Amino acid sequence: MSRIVTARPLTRETFAEFGDVLDTDWDDHFAINNGKCERYHALARAQAEGPNASVQLSLFRGQPYDFPLKLTMVERHPFGSQAFMPLSPAPFLVVVCHDGPEGPAEPQAFVTRPGQGVNYPRNLWHGVLTPIGGSQDFLVVDRGGDGARERTAGVVAGGGHRSRVRPREVPVTRRAPCARKSVPSATIDP
Repeated sequence: MSRIVTARPLTRETFAEFGDVLDTDWDDHFAINNGKCERYHALARAQAEGPNASVQLSLFRGQPYDFPLKLTMVERHPFGSQAFMPLSPAPFLVVVCHDGPEGPAEPQAFVTRPGQGVNYPRNLWHGVLTPIGGSQDFLVVDRGGDGARERTAGVVAGGGHRSRVRPREVPVTRRAPCARKSVPSATIDP
């Protein structure tokens, strides 16, 4: 059986139940450094729990998947949050799932605008890093410490079914603890 999941544009309102949107469309901002810099303050809260936990910064270089994309796995991090901020103005795909009675529930998909990132709270099921159209670098903030390699995997509700994810058109300007599960496939045609 196939399902179609339509990816929506990423906004604070549409994504609030899944985590934080990181961008400059934020009320809490102010000038610093003698007015030469604008600080967009406290966009998200990093979470780091467990033995010897620390917050760490990393750079990830993501490679694009072939489209249509087949979504086969989601993951979550039981001890800490994970934030992805692109270092270029290209969009990327965000796939998330609530917890269901038997693992990840129905996937939800979003396409970022240039300059947007996301912060997943601990234990939120999410797809892997998925750049659209080319390789892309990301600043990643997540948890380090004992148990940092622990992962949880999940199968999306209705395991064995297929999901098709099609992002709506969006205007485009040119390691932590983790759990993984298989999911029904998802197809994305940007």
